[in-house]
Amino acid sequence: MAGVLGMILAGGEGSRLMPLTESRTKPAVPFGGSYRLIDFALNNFRNADLMKVYVLTQFKSQSLYLHMKKGWNPTSITGRFIDLIPAQMRDGKRWYEGTADAIYQNVGFIKEEDPEQVAIFGSDHIYKMDIRQMLDFHKENKASLTVSALRMPLSEASSFGVIEVDEQGKMIGFEEKPKNPKSIPGHPDMALVSMGNYIFETECLCSELHEDAKNTESSHDFGKDIIPKLYPQGEVYVYDFSTNDIPGEKPTTYWRDVGTIGSYWAAHMDLLEEDAPFSLYNRSWQLHTYYPPLPPATFVDADHRKVKITDSLISGGSYIQGSTIYKSVLGYRSNIASGTTISESVILGDVKIGAGCKIRRAVIDKDVEIAPGTVIGEDLEVDAKRFHVSSEGIVVIAKGTKVGF
Repeated sequence: MAGVLGMILAGGEGSRLMPLTESRTKPAVPFGGSYRLIDFALNNFRNADLMKVYVLTQFKSQSLYLHMKKGWNPTSITGRFIDLIPAQMRDGKRWYEGTADAIYQNVGFIKEEDPEQVAIFGSDHIYKMDIRQMLDFHKENKASLTVSALRMPLSEASSFGVIEVDEQGKMIGFEEKPKNPKSIPGHPDMALVSMGNYIFETECLCSELHEDAKNTESSHDFGKDIIPKLYPQGEVYVYDFSTNDIPGEKPTTYWRDVGTIGSYWAAHMDLLEEDAPFSLYNRSWQLHTYYPPLPPATFVDADHRKVKITDSLISGGSYIQGSTIYKSVLGYRSNIASGTTISESVILGDVKIGAGCKIRRAVIDKDVEIAPGTVIGEDLEVDAKRFHVSSEGIVVIAKGTKVGF
């Protein structure tokens, strides 16, 4: 696979995930106790042994930089790298103006590596994909561009690029975020949508990027500009994500866009289901990340109160005394005092929660301290005066907040 260069778009501002993105870029947001959102895209490349990858950053990238430096530093073997590339403004003093512009401003790295294909992937979705299978499909069809796609309820499709495809897998229609998305023929409640993952022939990509850069009317975006221009030429194919086979797992089409607080919380709850649709335990498809040197999670009965933990994930370095944890995900170094009850919540780590607290349906960012006896998630009107409350009723406590002191 030496002829493939990966480029991961990791510059997302993530405004809909505020306040979790107040001090970090969206791909650096913690997920699942031990991971960051970008880890899932990186693991798709790593498990496919595609180890020539540039990660393009832009907003608030310091925490992402530190995570990559500590956890994603390949060996010095020639031709294998994962390099973080900050926005360098090579084409004038301006930020990236769209996904296509982000690649265009770094086209020099593509020319330097001279790959046969360029795989351009997003960095903030939860899923597993063997990219080699998509690449094989791309080569078999002699495509100029291949777009990965999945089926989605029609009611949700207006947030994505909606695709029409013929029986050979060729794209015959595309509309970015339409108000009235077209359904799949024979399936009136479903639409075929783009996952935002592309494999280009290098010559085609560079040619289109240069033309697009000269077009003052363009928004310089793959979904809005590049794909609509390319597909009528007849060499754009659509890869069906549901055909992707992950070793050691049942066939699945699990893919979650965690762009909002509600979807972010729901994706965590998916991890806690009895037969979770997204597995963290497949040894044939390991999920690498940076894991700091920490002791095991510790559980201590206290004050005649026994620790009770059910349907939950608890990360290393956590210390839990005489508390009840139900259907929750706790990140590193979560310190929970006696008599506290936490349910259906996500704690990102480095958090101290005092004795006798009641916390329900909350997302608690790092470095938060909560005073004894605090109640969160029971009265949303009261919570909304102090914290961010999502439309789904999820209470979010921003990084570094001291509650009740």
